[in-house]
Amino acid sequence: MKKIALLSVYNKEGIVDFAHELVALGWEIISSGGTSKALVDAGISVTDVSDITGMKAILSHRVVTLHPKIHGGLLALNTPEHLAELEKYEIPWIDMVCCDLYPLAEEIEKVNSTRESVIEKTDMGGPAMTRSSAKGGRITICDPADRPLVIDWLKAGEPDREIFIQNLSAKAEYIISKYIFTSAKYLSKGTYEGFIGEKIAECKYGENAYQTPAGVYSVNNCDPLSVENFKLISGTAPSYNNYCDLDRMLTTITHIAGGYDVNYGKVPKIAIAVKHGNACGAAVGENEKEVLEKMIMGDPRAIFGGLVMTNFPIDEGHAESLLSYNMPEGVRRILDGIIAPDFAESAIAVLKRKGDKCRFLANEALLNLTKNSLDKTPRFRYVRGGFFMQPNYSYLLDLKQTELAKHGSATEAQERDMILSSAIGHTSNSNTIALVREGQLIGNGVGQQDRVGACGLAISRAVGAGHNTQGAVAYSDSFFPFPDAPEVLIKNGISAIFSTSGSVNDVKAIDVCAKANVPLYLIPDTLGRGFFGH
Repeated sequence: MKKIALLSVYNKEGIVDFAHELVALGWEIISSGGTSKALVDAGISVTDVSDITGMKAILSHRVVTLHPKIHGGLLALNTPEHLAELEKYEIPWIDMVCCDLYPLAEEIEKVNSTRESVIEKTDMGGPAMTRSSAKGGRITICDPADRPLVIDWLKAGEPDREIFIQNLSAKAEYIISKYIFTSAKYLSKGTYEGFIGEKIAECKYGENAYQTPAGVYSVNNCDPLSVENFKLISGTAPSYNNYCDLDRMLTTITHIAGGYDVNYGKVPKIAIAVKHGNACGAAVGENEKEVLEKMIMGDPRAIFGGLVMTNFPIDEGHAESLLSYNMPEGVRRILDGIIAPDFAESAIAVLKRKGDKCRFLANEALLNLTKNSLDKTPRFRYVRGGFFMQPNYSYLLDLKQTELAKHGSATEAQERDMILSSAIGHTSNSNTIALVREGQLIGNGVGQQDRVGACGLAISRAVGAGHNTQGAVAYSDSFFPFPDAPEVLIKNGISAIFSTSGSVNDVKAIDVCAKANVPLYLIPDTLGRGFFGH
């Protein structure tokens, strides 16, 4: 007896080719509406759903496949009792469902969408039919990318049938779950929130060895900078901590790029290094080799064993700099990974570590970072029994912003350094003071419980890394509650400061800076406070 496939798709692309393949394998086709017409126009013999149900589509095509003679053919078990009922009611056994859904998410995202237009794009028959197919253990295709895989599997004699079908059913349930949850979020106007992901990587363990199993999941949001689009070119698979650092580096590098794009319309070459998510080296400029070397020298101690990210490809010369710049003769710099738009094969050969412990991850989207590269997806954070949700980090220093109060006049070079320092500080664990000089991060005082302590740590790290803080620019991720913190910075040669206003002692901080002839730029705390990872 011929097997039967029910095809019902919103997007008709590729469906004719798929049906031709099925017919060539001896399958019969059931279909309806636009899908049926597309197949018939292509010369494919089709049995219309209405010929089985005895009913034409009703209620403006809202009800087509929602019928016992369709769902019975999908949910029936291969038992004498069920088979007898199918025969009694003249219900065909349906072996496959190939169905995609009305574009609900796309309709919701339209600027001119209405509740009525969203409701009309909320599929009912498709999800119901797909779930019946999955529950019935039928071949269930809900992703067009799986159609050729199914054809190849059928031609190969259906190997590992049970596992193959179960995997398709699981994927269908996942797609339908996302679809229905999209509707729930829209209708509830924020009462219901969350996310559903698909595993893209298995990690050896989580942050620590005892935290296993651990994995990385994608929410499939079509972002070219999402972690799934960073391809492992060489080296061992990234760890959980590597992925955490990758996300933090993306946040930092996109804020740096966005700041320069907003203010100058041009993004410089950027290189950053992180340790535990916080930038320990960062530099901008036009010469890639110099940018790499300045990034390395930001904190040569901390970069050891860290990760590096650039917005330019890595060639053999860059690899030599990363490996040996400012290192003793014969000693290699150890890096856990390098992330860039692309790598020359010779660069990978130079940087490879024993045991492939250096990871090389490539994503060409890093080449074209702009102010539009910031992640706009809401941020979620687990808390016991639930989660927080907030808008993503999106502040960029705009020197033309009317709310920016300029107490004193910084030079163009100092303003450029303010952009770099603020981007770094905004994406480092608060409280943060970030010191930059001539396009180079020289000290990042992160995660402190008081602002004076953050100033002292930034100065200490800069001096400890061999830097002279004279003439550097400082960024503070929130206002100075007392004038003691700017006094520490000025005492150590800081020549300009960017911070926020909102303290009852703003006037005192402004006065301290004015007396020292140190320009102080302030944005209201409500607009530009830079707390991160609180």
